[in-house]
Amino acid sequence: MKPLAGMRVVDFTSMIAGPYCTRLLADCGAEVLKIEEPHGDHMRSRPPLREGHSTYFGHLNAGKKSVALDLKSAAGREAARDLVTASDVVVENFRPGVMKRLGLDYATLSAAKPDLVYCSISGFGQTGPRAGQPAYAPVIHAASGFDHTQFVYQDGQEKPAKTGIFVADVLAAVYAFGAIQTALIARLRHGNGQFIDVALMDSMINLLVFECQEAQFPSKERRPLYVPMQARDGFVIVAPVNQRNFEQLADAVGRPDWKTDPRFITVAARTTHWDALMVAIEEWTSTRAARECEATLMAAGVPCSRYLTVAEAMADPQLAARGSLAKVQDGAGTFLVPNPPFRFADGSIGVGPDVPALGADTQAMLEKITKKASGRKQ
Repeated sequence: MKPLAGMRVVDFTSMIAGPYCTRLLADCGAEVLKIEEPHGDHMRSRPPLREGHSTYFGHLNAGKKSVALDLKSAAGREAARDLVTASDVVVENFRPGVMKRLGLDYATLSAAKPDLVYCSISGFGQTGPRAGQPAYAPVIHAASGFDHTQFVYQDGQEKPAKTGIFVADVLAAVYAFGAIQTALIARLRHGNGQFIDVALMDSMINLLVFECQEAQFPSKERRPLYVPMQARDGFVIVAPVNQRNFEQLADAVGRPDWKTDPRFITVAARTTHWDALMVAIEEWTSTRAARECEATLMAAGVPCSRYLTVAEAMADPQLAARGSLAKVQDGAGTFLVPNPPFRFADGSIGVGPDVPALGADTQAMLEKITKKASGRKQ
């Protein structure tokens, strides 16, 4: 049995952060009711598309049930409240204030269900001077200092890099997932519900562990940065983090003299002369194929990897051995999505096999929970 079997979640989310969080809850066995507008979550139209079905949407919503409700109508809001009353958790990621206007905020819903666990995910959080500002992950990447830090780390660039991977969304989703589990444990022990406020901004600040401290206590010496090493047919990353790694590296590349070189002999010395060390390593990698560099250094115990495409990474036998990818199905066929990155010994954690069709579970869920489905306008 999955660990969250018997838990019901009402999911008022769209985009990435909220759906990613609730998919993790579904992966752990919760019954997740994805509330969609009658015409569907707009993510259903986002590419990649196959026969009109979005695998992007499917990746984030596999294993859930779809309930189509018009929250702009009194009947739709009443149905939503009925669902919440019969559930354990609510997750929403509207801009602060929207759920209150709909009468679906924590204060309203918890009055009827005091043990409700309610999680709100937003760009800047529910409080503070920026709470009401619109924000998606790219905005938070810039506002948090993350993008500027990456810009500073990249020598020779004239402006920050483009944003295409939404780190803030996934990070906030994982924090929300953990906070919900914590609140459920607290409810089990103490009987009370909880309101959880997760901000993408706070999540990104938590990511910047070294940078938050350096901002307060600037170092005169530049932090060592691991750089792509040119190989004959691509790039590799080499990470001689500790003294043992460095000595293994020196032997593997045929430069035992590095171990007695005053520039490299200690961690402190290597930090001072880090750029020179990176250049010296690249002199070795640039004459070899990336796969040879990886094999030679990894065999010697030196952390190293080729730079792979996502397609190459998904084909890695390591992922197959761990069951890291699972096959799910929508109306156009099957495709692969990642399983959650944690494993239980009993194998009970994993993505559900089906992507819900729009509104497929509306009637059944309303009949099951409210006994008033007939006559409701969806």
